[in-house]
Amino acid sequence: MAGLKGLKKQRRVQIVALAAVALMSAVAVIWLFVPKEAINFFRSPTEVLASPPAADEVFRIGGLVVEGSVQRGDGTEVGFAVTDTNATVEVRYTGILPDLFAEGQGMVALGRMEGGVFQATEVLAKHDETYMPKEVVDALKEQGVYQEPES
Repeated sequence: MAGLKGLKKQRRVQIVALAAVALMSAVAVIWLFVPKEAINFFRSPTEVLASPPAADEVFRIGGLVVEGSVQRGDGTEVGFAVTDTNATVEVRYTGILPDLFAEGQGMVALGRMEGGVFQATEVLAKHDETYMPKEVVDALKEQGVYQEPES
């Protein structure tokens, strides 16, 4: 009977070791073969100003569009400021903004910092009256200024 318990324990250890090797292999494959551009981290304006990203780092920034900050340029060029109520970052974007993009509303943009200005390649806006991107809500909660929407 003692030999059977030892065999079960050995088999369990082998299964755990095999699962660990499989997990490490999957992580290694993802790390080696997924382009770094496909991994975009979210940063709030406060985080961007406190710890400036590398010049070639592509990331997402989000917050609320500052009231009165939207400035239209030539064609589809637009500039605006995004805030988490603690810090503000200027954003420049060339393209068509989403229909629901508006001052005072939540948004998330993808791009990189260039000379202190966030150059966006994509801008996403909230999709209904109560939705705000999770990352924006988390950043606002961290600042202690998030208010739950009224039901």
